[in-house]
Amino acid sequence: MSNAKENLLLFFERPTEPCFMQKGIKKAIFDIPENFYPEKYKPLSKTLANRFGNDASLVIPVKRITLPDLDLPLQLSYTDQFSLFVPKHRQMASRLIDIFMGMRDIDELLSICSYCQLRINPYMFNYCLSVALLHRPDTKGLDIPTITETFPDKFMDPKIFRSAREVSSVIQTGPRMPVVIPQNLTASDAEPEQRVAYFREDIGINLHHWHWHLVYPSDSANRAIVAKDRRGELLYYMHQQIIARYDIERFCNNLNRVVPFGPNLREPIVEGYFPKLNSQVAGRTWPPRFAGSVLQDLERPVDLIKSEVSEMELWRERILEAIESNSILMPNGNRVPLDEETGIDVLGDLMESSIISPNRMYYGDLHNMGHIFMSYVHDPDHRYLERFGVMGDPATTMRDPLFYRWHKFVDDVFVLYKNKLPPYGNDKLEFPGIRVSSIAVEGKAGKNTFATQWEQSTLELGRGLDFMPSGSVLARFTHLQHDEFDYVIEVDNTTSKGVTGTVRIFMAPIADEAGKPFEFNEQRKLMIELDKFSQDLHAGKNTIRRRSVDSSVTIPYERTFMDQSARPGEAGSLAAAEFDFCGCGWPHHMLLPKGTKSGYPMVLFVMVSNWADDGIKQNVVSSCKNAASYCGLRDRKYPDRRAMGFPFDRPVKPGVKTVTDFLTPNMAVANCKVRFTDAVRLRGQK
Repeated sequence: MSNAKENLLLFFERPTEPCFMQKGIKKAIFDIPENFYPEKYKPLSKTLANRFGNDASLVIPVKRITLPDLDLPLQLSYTDQFSLFVPKHRQMASRLIDIFMGMRDIDELLSICSYCQLRINPYMFNYCLSVALLHRPDTKGLDIPTITETFPDKFMDPKIFRSAREVSSVIQTGPRMPVVIPQNLTASDAEPEQRVAYFREDIGINLHHWHWHLVYPSDSANRAIVAKDRRGELLYYMHQQIIARYDIERFCNNLNRVVPFGPNLREPIVEGYFPKLNSQVAGRTWPPRFAGSVLQDLERPVDLIKSEVSEMELWRERILEAIESNSILMPNGNRVPLDEETGIDVLGDLMESSIISPNRMYYGDLHNMGHIFMSYVHDPDHRYLERFGVMGDPATTMRDPLFYRWHKFVDDVFVLYKNKLPPYGNDKLEFPGIRVSSIAVEGKAGKNTFATQWEQSTLELGRGLDFMPSGSVLARFTHLQHDEFDYVIEVDNTTSKGVTGTVRIFMAPIADEAGKPFEFNEQRKLMIELDKFSQDLHAGKNTIRRRSVDSSVTIPYERTFMDQSARPGEAGSLAAAEFDFCGCGWPHHMLLPKGTKSGYPMVLFVMVSNWADDGIKQNVVSSCKNAASYCGLRDRKYPDRRAMGFPFDRPVKPGVKTVTDFLTPNMAVANCKVRFTDAVRLRGQK
């Protein structure tokens, strides 16, 4: 791999420090042409070059190029906030991504990045460069830092940065003690919603949501960047699973299920939220939302937003009409039916407006603008000169209880469509000749018992702490964790030959918030996917043993936080590129719900379906396959022909009242418990 390609990663080091300052452990500087310096630095350009270049270990020459038209992305102030949910910001980002993608080679990309880094809003620059590096053929495989490294201010208490600066200033060389991020910093125990703050404010969960939107951008002149396989369906399924997981966490903490925000978009928002975050770029505290706030028409010229709540209501009604008529209206006036196979994908593309939405002007931008209306509820007309709240940023939105209420409403819209589909018949559910006799869990906690507790891990912050002494700065944070375990599945293949099956493992609560056993048609909506994998089955009895760490849903700690020591292959290799894509995935430490001290009762479900009906024939040998359930595969089709969430995505046949009623011979269930111990262990301890 060329040094020039690696040098692109230096733009993620200390992102608000000018690129002519020393970057990284190499003390590298970019030797930029004089006309690249902003006006405020031009009179001092030679002085600055000498000052930072004298003891630099690496001087990177930047060639002069003809600069493209940057008027659009430059419209966002350097010190403003940036949001993928704001339509104008998406247009700006799309233009900048296209500029980065259009550079003819690495040297030209390095030049335009040098120029832009000194002028473009740092949040937008970071996002657009990340998207470009993920999608350019000549930069795949670069180990792009996560946003926790470059902008840790989006994830943690600002007091941490004061402590980090103190540590960096006092101990300028050698090892430094980690600074500790406190738990439960946003509210007291008097606020019931604080019981699930460990979930909402988990760094890994918020990273997952940010990375998903990084992998699935909504606007670009390069259609291939946006039009990924089953993108709309994945939007539906990933968020449906988040809501199901959150509801189970609420049950474990004696809270009711999420109440959707809607269909009445004008009702008061019961929940307040005070994020306790500061933006280091904007130099502002993230604004709170007070309990009882009400959505209002937006008129914010500074953001080029003028929109009425009635527009949201109109878009909602048009999407509901499409579901009712089982067809969508195209721009030419024709109607296209929503079929069983692709209908949910089309609706997902309508719900999250993008360049591949079938009729963007008519169906609007319901999902994204919902986030925007909620994020500006404290200052809808900009009279107080406030920026958007945490609901307006994919990296922070999952911290807010309102995120789950909004997405519960969005999910309910999708469910209206799913409810119109016929129940799966036995021809879709059974696997002739295959009988699953049992499923069990084995681990330290005992048979069919999952064990959870708190764990403390460390994050590297040094890359994101601008204008401070260089060096490593570690932060220690506390998160939920579980003891690893094995699934043990007994399968009898009564045919005379070997076959391949798809093993699908889910888990759901047994009773609702009132302690009443679920009817299956409700319980199925709370089935959370734990794993999915293909398995060869020889004739006769088969014992399948599957490790929890191999889940198709989750990515390990090293990928969530991009511990590069765990990165496979050489920089720039295919394996390394897939490692970066795998930064998109549910964090493994949140695979299981918290549970309770007495052991929260759940049902474990397994199904073995016919891979001949499920499988997509493609090369899936990669380090990325294990995170496919919520994020898909890099440059490939989604690796399962069935509907996402199968077999629980449709209503069940009349007479099916319990999960036992639903079972066919190729399925099995087991009752289990999730037992929580209120103790903290350091990462690496057993």
